[in-house]
Amino acid sequence: NNNKSLSTKEDSYCDGILVFLFTMGDNVKVAVRVRPFNSREKQLKSKTIIKMNGNATVITNPEDGSDKTFKYDFSYWSHDGFKEDDEGYLKGTSSKYADQQTVFDDLGRGVLANAWDGYNCSLFAYGQTGSGKSYSMVGYGANKGIVPVTCDELFKGITARNEPGLECDVSFSMLEIYNEQVQDLLTADSPKGGMKVRQHPKKGFYVDNLRVVPVNSYSEIEARIEEGTRRRTIAATNMNATSSRAHTIVAINFKQKQTNANNVSMTKISNLNLVDLAGSERAASTGAQGDRLKEGAAINQSLSTLGNVISALVERQNGKKNMIIPFRDSKLTMLLKNALGGNSKTVMIAALSPASVNYDETLSTLRFADRVKSIKTQAVVNETPTERLIRELREENARLMKMLGGQVPDNLGDTGSASEESQDLKRMLEQNSLEMEEMKKSWEEKLKEEREKHADVDAEATREKKLRKTVPHLWNMNQDPALHGVISYFVQKDTVVVGSGRGGKHTDIQLRGAGMNPVQAIITNVGDKFFIKRGSPKATVMLNGVTIGNEEESLHNYSRVLFGPSHLYCFSIPSNKDSEEKMPTFEDAQSEIALKSGVTTDLSQSPEQLMLQKEIEELLIQVTEANAMSAEMDKHKAFAIELVPRQHLHAKASVMVVVEDEVTGAQWLWSANRFVNRKYAMLEMFNAKLDGEEDWDRDEDADPFFEPFSAEVNVGHASLYMQPLAYNMDIEDEIHILDYHGHINGELAVCLSPCTSTGARLEEDAEFIDDPTELLGLEMHYILEVKSLNRVPSKFSNVICSFKWFDSVEEIRTKHIGGGVDFPIHFEKIIRVKCVTEDFLEWLNMEALPFAVYADQTNIKGKKSSNNTNAMTRLKTNFMTLSTNITMMASEEEIEKLKSEIAFQKRRADRVAKKINAVKMLIKGKDGGSIKVADVKQALSSGSKARFKAAVRTVMIANNAQRFANSPATNESSVCVLQ
Repeated sequence: NNNKSLSTKEDSYCDGILVFLFTMGDNVKVAVRVRPFNSREKQLKSKTIIKMNGNATVITNPEDGSDKTFKYDFSYWSHDGFKEDDEGYLKGTSSKYADQQTVFDDLGRGVLANAWDGYNCSLFAYGQTGSGKSYSMVGYGANKGIVPVTCDELFKGITARNEPGLECDVSFSMLEIYNEQVQDLLTADSPKGGMKVRQHPKKGFYVDNLRVVPVNSYSEIEARIEEGTRRRTIAATNMNATSSRAHTIVAINFKQKQTNANNVSMTKISNLNLVDLAGSERAASTGAQGDRLKEGAAINQSLSTLGNVISALVERQNGKKNMIIPFRDSKLTMLLKNALGGNSKTVMIAALSPASVNYDETLSTLRFADRVKSIKTQAVVNETPTERLIRELREENARLMKMLGGQVPDNLGDTGSASEESQDLKRMLEQNSLEMEEMKKSWEEKLKEEREKHADVDAEATREKKLRKTVPHLWNMNQDPALHGVISYFVQKDTVVVGSGRGGKHTDIQLRGAGMNPVQAIITNVGDKFFIKRGSPKATVMLNGVTIGNEEESLHNYSRVLFGPSHLYCFSIPSNKDSEEKMPTFEDAQSEIALKSGVTTDLSQSPEQLMLQKEIEELLIQVTEANAMSAEMDKHKAFAIELVPRQHLHAKASVMVVVEDEVTGAQWLWSANRFVNRKYAMLEMFNAKLDGEEDWDRDEDADPFFEPFSAEVNVGHASLYMQPLAYNMDIEDEIHILDYHGHINGELAVCLSPCTSTGARLEEDAEFIDDPTELLGLEMHYILEVKSLNRVPSKFSNVICSFKWFDSVEEIRTKHIGGGVDFPIHFEKIIRVKCVTEDFLEWLNMEALPFAVYADQTNIKGKKSSNNTNAMTRLKTNFMTLSTNITMMASEEEIEKLKSEIAFQKRRADRVAKKINAVKMLIKGKDGGSIKVADVKQALSSGSKARFKAAVRTVMIANNAQRFANSPATNESSVCVLQ
């Protein structure tokens, strides 16, 4: 099925070309699925960059229109050609369209068949955050994905077969990997620091003490997934963590026991791993490059290692037999070793957007999938006589007992009393004993035990679902649709107190985190009318994007409430179910807060401005939270969002975070990615402090708040316009250094001239030309001199200048220069252009040579002399500036370019006037004569000094000849009188 499509509701899954990897024998096959635009992409007026033709997927670069083609085994078109039927199922109206059933038939049925045959199977979801990975994996409503349909069909198959002597056991586990820590999502109490990943000599890597529960229907699997998701949401909410940084692995173990024709009881085992990977954009531009804080990289370690593992596997299969595969470098790749390089048949779903605004992420994932499709696995049927399994366990236990001296020590779990090797032996012995006990139990006994354990959990879940239909409540809002609306807090009393509860304060709803006061807010119910007010003067509470005070404000159905900097909830009144108000999304609430805080605007904007606004909205809550953590941990750092203007005319503005030291006034500018990475480390510190750990604080080299004054910071940028070089004229100027506010931070004295290959400057006017095309095909040399940097603010020291020439990848840098306000640089560089091309001439005529100036802040001494307004006030003031910057993107560089062009045209006119005057002066006083028109043109437009002199001599001879003429030249003459 080489050209089908996937149906999807626009915003149910977003960003999605989906790439499926499916092993047939030893081969991994790939399928691609592309989704419709979501509402944000429509708002940004994105263009479609994906085309499909048979098994080929073509991606078009929106900047230059160039195409890149990737070939996969399946291509599913899901961008358009569908409608929703009465049951909510998305059905195709075009033959190109592939719905959920098509995907399951092509891929899910293969997974199901492999499970019955006793193969291990792995199903991956890969793609950028919010890409719609879960749509094909899980689906929604009537549009069920591969996972639920496969599980449902598995249990239907068990019921339908009903073969004599066939016993089928299905068990389930669910874990999460976050920041290289493994947490069991089916256990209320996971160990601090995460669960251990160990290696068994036969079974490979496994999670020690992971809870595995028996299930007898898909509804039971669904209940366990809901339980795990709830625990995941509570943990993420308490940590204020983002789910896009976590990997989730659901494992289903399927055992078939049956007596064969030889009357031997056989056990066939299939392990089905369902893996939802963290957002793939985290594996790319993490912002950690050049960051001294390497601990932040742990957040992205798993995906980075996954990429390294796949690259190494491909290289090994391409002939590098001794290539080491780094499975051990992360917890994720340890647990996925079988799926990627061992005994498994694997499906991988990689979701990408068809929109031009996501071109980089889409191209990156297509390339990733292109590498993965080369991987080969060696899947085998896992079928063994049942008695042999038990016998092998007994034999291994006997061997382990012998190695341990013939007895099991009393301190079996005490890792501090024996060697590491001895402890590993004890753990293996204990694990084998548990497995033997489990194998002796009947399936009915296992189910009964598990149902008793989950009775309270399931009863509470059922009770909560009923209460949500009748009782007013707050429910959590989360960027991840899987975690959105999972937690509910019911308002069943006349007065409900919300807060952290620290200091022994009573709370009905306890929320921990930065900026949370012991009593944050108070909700009251007066005659079925609900009100909210802040709980203390220091508490911050936002209602529908507006900060409230001590006075009570009314709560209505679907009111949005932000407690502190990061706890976002929606208030629901079930009795108002007929309300016409639309249920808000996380993005709706996020945009509302940004708009009413003065950060963004609802005025008409360009697509570029809308993208910047979206980035600001996503950072707003996180920056506020970082300020709250800084204040509570006395780190004296203030964070604010900055809209950094484009560095030159064809660059793009970017959203960054400025970090200010509140003691000295020193500032550092972080990329959004670097800030987000640092914020995760800040959260770890803050949560350790909340948990009462004595060593919660960190040394400077590991402190995410710390930046040394010796760190290089950007002083500003400058642009040198190149148009004079297109006419072989030199450039000498003092150009302004502008910081990210557009303020002048100094002047850079530069000179750029045509020269010889040895750097000797040409004589003035020697090679001046009127037509730049005369340079085409020539080899040219230029000498760039950076003379000095003047009038720099005194806080900067050890300055350095850098620039990039034309299409050069490498940045050219001057040496560090110490000093005060003025810095003599004295830097020279000869630049060789092997062959002048049309692109190079266009660059000279239209572009500027961008300079960046960097320095450290070691000159800062003493305390900050500026005002002492608090972080939140500065943040709000900066938001007002941002709003202005978004709506008014007028560039200082455009003004500078106009000034430069006026000066250039004046110099050019002066050069031409000098030529004409030179001709007139040479002719003046000479005898009259005539000259060919062609010679006059050559004299006036020639670029060569030699040609210029020859043309002048021709004029003089013709002028003398005219004195002997009896009459003026006729119309037929090839000469004319030179006036």
